Amino acid sequence: MKIVADKPKMLTETPLHYCPGCTHGIVHRLVAEALEELGKVDGAIGVVPVGCSVFGYKYFRCDVFEAAHGRAPAVASAIRRVVNPDNLIFTYQGDGDLASIGMAETVHACTRGENITIIFINNGIYGMTGGQMAPTTMPGEKATTCIYGRDPKVNGNPIHMCEMLATLTGPAYIERVSCYDVPHVNKAKAAIKKAFQVQMEKKGLSFIEVVANCPTNYHQTPLESMQFVKEKGCSFYPLGVFKDITKEDK
Repeated sequence: MKIVADKPKMLTETPLHYCPGCTHGIVHRLVAEALEELGKVDGAIGVVPVGCSVFGYKYFRCDVFEAAHGRAPAVASAIRRVVNPDNLIFTYQGDGDLASIGMAETVHACTRGENITIIFINNGIYGMTGGQMAPTTMPGEKATTCIYGRDPKVNGNPIHMCEMLATLTGPAYIERVSCYDVPHVNKAKAAIKKAFQVQMEKKGLSFIEVVANCPTNYHQTPLESMQFVKEKGCSFYPLGVFKDITKEDK
């Protein structure tokens, strides 16, 4: 029988702890495949924070550092400055981590133009800690801390990270993608791979946001949560490229 798909060498044999239907596993595979295709199986260093991705060091077959909640971009910046310049440095973060407690670290790493890659999983909710409202929770979306739905007059407006970071001078490449169907999975992989290529070319920071799902805290089936992402998530957080200096160079 011909093998048409196999597990990337960049992923360990440890079973993922994520909830059934969550797209973290898909994005993990895309990161692993991109690193393999770029020949960086032995040359990558990851940084994961507190959150759903807290056990990331168990899954990627490379050096992975555990950062305090929100501090992954700061830790990645420090690693970038002391390791071999040919190493690829990436963070893998959720919205509660990156856009809330880690907002300062994210903004300052971006404005400095650190030569790292940030993978940002935006499912609009605090997934690991019980479903509280996150900075990216959409208006009307329910959470344990806004049980009637987010009201901008009471809870403030959600943060659009790509749009905000694109106004800074430092970032080289910013794109928002999703994984709600196969074509978009392929586009997400292309974006992640390009982000690593931008880093390999030493052009500065790349930031990939993935509009994702959270079946458990949405109280939906995996299929329902994917449909929610397609119809509402990607409507409120439109997909596309928000900054790309590689095109400006041509």
